Amino acid sequence: MGMYKYIRNLWKQPKENLGDLWRKRLIEWKKENTTVRIEHPTRIDRARSLGYKAKQGYILVRQRVTRQKRQRPKFEGGRRSKHMRRKKVLGMNYGWIAEQRAQKKFVNCTVLNSYYVGEDGGNFWYEVILVDRAHPAIKADPNINWICDKRARAQRGLTSAASKSRTRKL
Repeated sequence: MGMYKYIRNLWKQPKENLGDLWRKRLIEWKKENTTVRIEHPTRIDRARSLGYKAKQGYILVRQRVTRQKRQRPKFEGGRRSKHMRRKKVLGMNYGWIAEQRAQKKFVNCTVLNSYYVGEDGGNFWYEVILVDRAHPAIKADPNINWICDKRARAQRGLTSAASKSRTRKL
């Protein structure tokens, strides 16, 4: 077995396999801001399988999503009784919400994918892989330069987390 397969097996039951490290990380992450740019992926196996490469132009962000707040954004202007804008969006999973929030924070980048890294009683944490569309290394790479023309993939539901939510039967 290769290295990534062993890492993947550890992440299948993180509370049992990672134990104290898992708990310490969650305590540290709670104290951090909601959106944090990180240097290296927490789950290297998952990041690589979703398209991450350790080169310039790729940005990793750890995004915290509160469990209860899956409502649509607060409406602007006047409120009309016929417009049901503040309903909860139950069709969207937390990964999709994390991708959208990371996209809002890093406007010049496009979301490639995201993956789960942890949860506690009140929060979920996802790591979002962003690609800088204007970076020369990205434009020169034929495997990823297709993303240079794409904008707001997370908002339009084109990432893997979003497509899982869209195709799920309610």
